[in-house]
Amino acid sequence: MKIFSCGCSESSNGSMHDVIGENIIRVDGREKVTGQAIYVSDMKLPHMLYGKTLRSPLPHARIINIDISKALKLPGVKAVITGRDIPNVKFGIAPSLADKRVLALEKVRFIGDEVAAVAAIDEDIAEEALELIKVEYEPLKAVFDPVEAMQDGAPLIHEELSSNIYRHVPLECGDIEKGFEQADYIVEDTFKTQSQAHCCLETQCC
Repeated sequence: MKIFSCGCSESSNGSMHDVIGENIIRVDGREKVTGQAIYVSDMKLPHMLYGKTLRSPLPHARIINIDISKALKLPGVKAVITGRDIPNVKFGIAPSLADKRVLALEKVRFIGDEVAAVAAIDEDIAEEALELIKVEYEPLKAVFDPVEAMQDGAPLIHEELSSNIYRHVPLECGDIEKGFEQADYIVEDTFKTQSQAHCCLETQCC
């Protein structure tokens, strides 16, 4: 019997419907309902370290200085890094859209932008180390509305670009003019909705 990723099965007679109406036992059901399932956050390995990230409290600011000296002296801290300690490699949702560093180098571009990271022998020490890192910022004018961000003269979030419009992708489908001619009503408006994301049941880990 072949098991497909969609949850359907194909038996030797070629039927794809022999699971319909049947009670299928989950192979991981017992472990999960009894609390015995092991997740990455449950794992304890020899000499394991815990990482924490210091994030920007400002939406747009230049980084003047990062002082990690006190955090490095805290017992139990094994490492503290900033953007200057890692390669200048950018990433994004796709290689052609790579515009984000793992740790900010010269400035932060949103509240929560990653500024520094620590590794310590336990979570409490890692959290305490974050509080000992002192970052000096020069606040910059920020943008909070996408329409305003696209206007001439808006603060540039990525200064190497000519505007805050990162990419213009025109999409055309069908015969628009013919559709207008055949339509009983033509409505033009601006519609807004909340941000959308698929429901991730798995946790992210490495």
